[in-house]
Amino acid sequence: MLRKGKYGKYLHIIESLLGFAVVNLAFLIATLSDKEVLGFRWKVTLLIVNICYLPVVLYRSRYPQGRALHLDIIAKNAIAAVGIHALFFFSILAFLNSWVDNMSFYLWFYGMLVILLPLGWTVTRLSLKHFRRNGINSANAVIIGTGENATRLRDAMCSDPGYGYRFLGFFDNDTTNAEALGNDYRGSIDDLEQFMNTEPVNEVYFTLSGEDHETLRRCVGYADNHVAQFYYVPQLNQYISRVSELSNIGKVPILNIRENPLKRISNRYLKRGFDVVFSSVFLLLSPIVFIPIALAIKLTSPGPVFFKQKRTGYLGKDFNCFKFRTMQVNKASDTQQAVRQDPRVTPVGKFLRRTSLDELPQFINVWLGDMSVVGPRPHMIKHTDDYSKLIDKYMLRHLIKPGITGWAQINGFRGQTEELWQMEKRVEHDVWYIEHWNFFLDIKIIILTVIDMFRGDDNAF
Repeated sequence: MLRKGKYGKYLHIIESLLGFAVVNLAFLIATLSDKEVLGFRWKVTLLIVNICYLPVVLYRSRYPQGRALHLDIIAKNAIAAVGIHALFFFSILAFLNSWVDNMSFYLWFYGMLVILLPLGWTVTRLSLKHFRRNGINSANAVIIGTGENATRLRDAMCSDPGYGYRFLGFFDNDTTNAEALGNDYRGSIDDLEQFMNTEPVNEVYFTLSGEDHETLRRCVGYADNHVAQFYYVPQLNQYISRVSELSNIGKVPILNIRENPLKRISNRYLKRGFDVVFSSVFLLLSPIVFIPIALAIKLTSPGPVFFKQKRTGYLGKDFNCFKFRTMQVNKASDTQQAVRQDPRVTPVGKFLRRTSLDELPQFINVWLGDMSVVGPRPHMIKHTDDYSKLIDKYMLRHLIKPGITGWAQINGFRGQTEELWQMEKRVEHDVWYIEHWNFFLDIKIIILTVIDMFRGDDNAF
């Protein structure tokens, strides 16, 4: 097994060199598309283009990437990188008064950069995951503790071989869970130092209480003596998946564990602007779909075309949620969730529910501002009353506007919730989405939702 660090220190260098190669390739394509640039201080412009990528390299080094591959994060970082490059590039050109007269040069250059940069980073990350699966640039890790926090960390490490972790075992003086852990339990904390003398441990994760100062000090010392990286894992529950800000009051560190990117006014305007544009375009074209569906509903069953139901929305406020009516008119519609083979569902309703076409009128809610295109699904009032008493953090899903589709839905947690754990997983995914929101994540969810509509979802009935 190759030790971590043998190749890890070159990863940033490799990515930086790839970035310079992409910048030069984009410049070459831009100049070939505009022959006038070839005679316009070509070498000087090329030098400036490369110099302006240096701030991007610095930006990337300050925000190291995790071991997971998230295409939406790569796209977000690529847009930020292109913006940084453009800021410096245009500033230097303005200072030197060396503008390229033909605007097509800039369009070609930055157009290619927006495409090639995330593509290059994605290929790099995929290659890295391939190498890690084969033991290259992997990390040998041990975990101090055997509680829920420790086992969740072990499961996350081992969930994808591409993360590059080789889990070596748990160490804890508390042997309560030792039998359940089997061979993964390696002994007490007293046994850790001897273990590190015989095994190449690269990373030590401490999941016990930080109030146990003596044990914490000993484990830090073991890691330092064996040149291993030491990490303290806060004892936070499963609904707190991201600690995004560390501050302090005097000398006391303070963790902000409830990060909500949509608290920032710029993000709220971006999300709302997208919702208005997206819903406006859809509603302008909606008669093409709405009229045939409305006729089918009206001609096959008595009752209104639209179904209107009170649901819990932003900050826990109720709103009228619109859907195409898929059931016979019944008194239990506001209290009883649809089940598989539900006799209340009409033949047309079965098709609408299976294809999720019944949700399309909710674009009216989006346009009115009650909902967003992407967000936690709004629940009927009875579900909110019931589950808020049973599930911790349930009401946190109302910190943002509800959505037509969401992170939980594309991960398989939609439709009927027969058991409590299903709603718990939905809430867990909703809270994760709130804490990790970014514009490109919304685009990813929309694309996957459209794919699911054509592919079909077993939970849609």
